[in-house]
Amino acid sequence: MQMPVLFIGHGSPMNIIDENTYTRSLQELGKILPRPAAVLVVSAHWQTRGTYVTSAAAPPTIYDFYGFPPALYRIRYETPGSAAIAERVRVVSGNLVSLDASRGIDHAAWAVLKHMYPAADIPVLEMSLDVNLSPAEHYALGRKLAPLREESILIIGSGNLVHNLSRINFDSMYGEKYDWAERFDHVMAELLQGRQHDRLIRYEALPDHRLAIPTNEHYLPMLYAAALQEPEESLRFSCTDIQNGSIAMRSFVIGD
Repeated sequence: MQMPVLFIGHGSPMNIIDENTYTRSLQELGKILPRPAAVLVVSAHWQTRGTYVTSAAAPPTIYDFYGFPPALYRIRYETPGSAAIAERVRVVSGNLVSLDASRGIDHAAWAVLKHMYPAADIPVLEMSLDVNLSPAEHYALGRKLAPLREESILIIGSGNLVHNLSRINFDSMYGEKYDWAERFDHVMAELLQGRQHDRLIRYEALPDHRLAIPTNEHYLPMLYAAALQEPEESLRFSCTDIQNGSIAMRSFVIGD
C-alpha cells in the first residue's frame, strides 16, 4: 500500500498542550490515515551541512524551545527509532543522506506526532535540511524518497508556509493576522492546488515572500512533500489556521 504524504505546519510550542482547531486536525489525521510502519519527518529545526537521518534505536526528545512553561519540558515522547529504516533512506537517496546515531527528535516532529500518535509506539526518524542545497535540489531529493511510500513509511514535511518570528504576536494565538501573511498563505494554497511546483520552488519571485519567508528553513520541508505528489494524486488541506499573526499552520495531505 502506498502511504499518503503530509506537510504539517507547526507553530508555538504551546500547541503541545493546547486544544484548538490545529491540534484537533492532527488528532483527526491520526485516526483516519493508514497506520504506518514508521514515520520519517523532514524537520525545519535540523539544519546541517550534508543531509542526515536519525538512526538511533531510542532517539531522545529534544526540547529546542526556550522560555515556555515548565510543563512543556516534562512531556516525553519516547518513540522507538530504526537503524534499518535509516539505512533504507540512505539507499533510496542514492547515498545523498548519511546516518546519525546520536541525534534525537526535535519538536518539529514530536510536538506534531504527540497529537497524531499519542502512544508513541511507531518508529520515528528525522531528516535534516542541508544548508548547501538550493530549493530545487531539496525538491529533487524529496522525489528520491518516493519508494519509501510503498514500504508503509509515512513521510511528513514539518515547517510553515509563512514563518516570521520577528513579527509574531505571542499575546494572542488566534488574534489579528497580518495582511501579508494572509495574502502569501492564500497564494501558497492556490499554487499547491494548481500543482504549480515550479513556482513553489521559485518562491522568491512571489510577492510578500520577504515578510512571509525571511529565512527558508521552515518553507523547505513543504518542497519535500510536494515533490512526492504523483500526477493522479489529490491534495487536500487538513488545517488552514494562522496563529500568532505571522505563522501559517496550513497543512496538507497528498494521496489519502
